[in-house]
Parts: sequence; C-alpha cells; structure tokens
Amino acid sequence: MKLVIFGLTVSSSWGNGHATLWRGLTRALAGRGVQVVFFEKDAPYYARHRDLAVLPWGELVLYGDWADVAERARAEAASADAVMVTSYCPDGPAASRVAVEHGRLALFYDMDTPVTLARLAAGERVDYLPPEGLGGFDLVLSYTGGEALVRLERDLGARRAAPLYGHVDPDHHRPTGVDPRYACDLSYLGTYAADRQPAVNALFAEPARLRPGQRFLLGGSGYDTAFPWTDNIFFLDHVAPPEHPAFFASSRLTLNVTRRDMAQMGYCPSGRLFEAAACGCPILTDTWDGLDLFFEPGREILTAGTTAEALAALDLAPADLLALARRARERTLDEHTSDHRAAELLRLLSTSPAAPRDLEEA
Repeated sequence: MKLVIFGLTVSSSWGNGHATLWRGLTRALAGRGVQVVFFEKDAPYYARHRDLAVLPWGELVLYGDWADVAERARAEAASADAVMVTSYCPDGPAASRVAVEHGRLALFYDMDTPVTLARLAAGERVDYLPPEGLGGFDLVLSYTGGEALVRLERDLGARRAAPLYGHVDPDHHRPTGVDPRYACDLSYLGTYAADRQPAVNALFAEPARLRPGQRFLLGGSGYDTAFPWTDNIFFLDHVAPPEHPAFFASSRLTLNVTRRDMAQMGYCPSGRLFEAAACGCPILTDTWDGLDLFFEPGREILTAGTTAEALAALDLAPADLLALARRARERTLDEHTSDHRAAELLRLLSTSPAAPRDLEEA
C-alpha cells in the first residue's frame, strides 16, 4: 500500500507537536508494509530548527514553492492507494485538489479540529481548508472526537468523520534513568499559548511560588518576561524529541494543559499525555469531557482545576505516584501506541465505501 501525505512538518519539532506524532505513525505504518511519501514545504522557520533531515521509514519531499512540486504531487497521488491532506498544510487547498482529483482514496486529517471550528465560527478564513469545505474527501479524520465529528459533517460537509487520536512510539518513549538536567518535582512541556496560560499559571507557576523549596521545570518556546517566573522555575526553550524520555522520566510529576478550544470540545488527548505515560512519569492534567476514555482519573492519571488541587498532587507519597504511573504506562502500551493508531487508520481506510478492492482485501 502507498500513502501520500501533504502535511505541516515532520522534519522539525520546534514549536510543533505534529512532528513527533508523524514520526511515530509513519514508522508504524512502514512496519505494516505501507510506503509513505510525506510532502513538506521547506519553510525557513522549520528549516532553521530541523532535527530530522531524512525520513528513515519513508520518503520526505521538501519543496520551496507549490509550483515546483505540483507535477510530482499529482504523479505521486495518482500512484497511491490513499492521499491525505492535513490541517496547517501550507498549501492545503492546492493539495486538497490533488487528493480529490487524482487520489484513489482522498483523506483530510484535522489535527486541530476545535481550533478549525472555532475560527470558522468567528468568521475567520481558515487557509488550509478547501474553500468548498470537506465534502470532496472520502474520509475526514479528526484528532478530536465527540462533538467535533458531528460538526465536521454538519458544518464542513464531511461525508464521513472518524477520530484518529494521539499516540506514542514506545520504542522511542520509555523509562530511563533520572537525568540531572531534567530532575524536578513538577515539569511542564508545551509551547506558549495565551488561551491556556491561565491554567499554566494556576497549576504550575502558582504552585512554584508557594513551594520555593521544590524544583519546577518548564520546556517550550514562546515564553517571555511576562511569564510569572520564580527562582525555582527552570526553563528550556526547546526540548527535542530524543530528549523527551529523559525529560519525563526525570520528573516526579508532569503537567498537561489543554488548549481552550480543545478542552471545551473534549475528547482531545495530547500526544504528550501518552509520551509521559510511556516514559513512566505520573501525570497531572486539566479536565475535559472524554478524558476517562483514555485514562482512568484517580487511578491512572491525576486531575486538577485549582492551585490547591495541584499542590495536593505534589504532596502525594512517592509510592502512590509510581503506582499511578505504572498503571498509566500499562494502559498506554495496551491501547495508545503508534502501532495501534496505524492499525486503526488502515481499518478505516479498508472500510471506506471508496476503498479500492485490493485495499479492502489487505
């Protein structure tokens, strides 16, 4: 089977959570015999921070302008079993036309569905969407489930919408020894976003202020002097994917905070949740509808909405935190690996009414 993807970036993880997900998923697909060709616009921002020059388990096509690659895009699409366009693809409308007109099976994967829907509701133009909506695609995938699937069909004309949630590659994300660079009582790994900063303040910055004797570690780009820094908050402006296992495994507890639009819609597990769990790190998260579909609150994951609840989590005994982390890791390995998602994707493709007969029989 051949799958062609037109996406944001797989080559750079700088300020971009999509990259780690694509690396895990394309690797898992290759392990199941899928030939992957990933088209990525060679944007200067990502080029300066590229941490994957070659896709070892597929082909990475870097291009400058769409006109330079349009002919090849059409040829690759015509020879593929399925063609996928993703949210935030810089040439989304043009790539969508290629997928719909030349692909045997055309897919759109919105990895930011609540953001997409919120922008549309606000009257904004969403430049990665085809102007006519998503009705031309055989299947629309969403990183977010629940109400998001209903609205993709109702508001954007998707013929069929299905979730394809986050995941983790356990060969890359697994427990390690404690690395002194990352040792801390509470960590948070996430790019700055204004809409989730109030929760970061309440669940991370304020606990740091109230617990000056404990060590807090913040990793992610976009933070500046406006952040409520304290002497016990240590900062890394970028933690590359190869460092994620050491980052999480060296944290006594790690925090997950969800973007506002995603949390309001629910059924929105961040890939960071699965990464941390696979690395054996106890997790504290904000709450949203559908969380219990992925982890059992109180048994596999801790939840908090206030500073007091975050402090209570920090006060738990080490043995209790380790037991929680062990159960979350077991759940992740059983249900949330990249290979699980690759299998789900192939099943969704094979059951599509437009699936080629040879794909149905695969």
